[in-house]
Amino acid sequence: MKKIKGDSTIFDRCSIQSEKVLQSVMPIKVRFNEVDSMGIVWHGNYVEYLELAREEFGRKYGLTYLGDIYANGYYAPVVRVELDYKRMLGYQEEAFVRATYVPTISSKVCFDYEIFTKGDDGREIIVATAKTIQVFTDLQKNLVLENPVFYKKWKEKWL
Repeated sequence: MKKIKGDSTIFDRCSIQSEKVLQSVMPIKVRFNEVDSMGIVWHGNYVEYLELAREEFGRKYGLTYLGDIYANGYYAPVVRVELDYKRMLGYQEEAFVRATYVPTISSKVCFDYEIFTKGDDGREIIVATAKTIQVFTDLQKNLVLENPVFYKKWKEKWL
């Protein structure tokens, strides 16, 4: 990512080199309660799709909110969301959310996302791209600056 002078974006610090790519793909089908009066997905619902993709990633790779993060004495609140819309999704449309873990040496959990549909020819059609950053806090909600032990072990196992 190109850094612009004076830009305070924190996504610059969310990437280190890793030979492994950790991803999960979550299918979604747009429900009636997710669309607005025009029949398209209300923009705020895309954040929920990202959450569902993170949960699917956690189940696949053993980094769940309750069973791993909270059980080890931490919270992992989302502190940053960046979302770029490319195309509209409509009621009953089928789509997929790909969550890709972005390795970092910092005490953060970073993801890149692609929300996409599939064309008649099977190729992916990008609907939106996104990024999120989560930090760790203790159960008293104090920011944790060092990687928690369980997270260090998780990184050693998967990266």
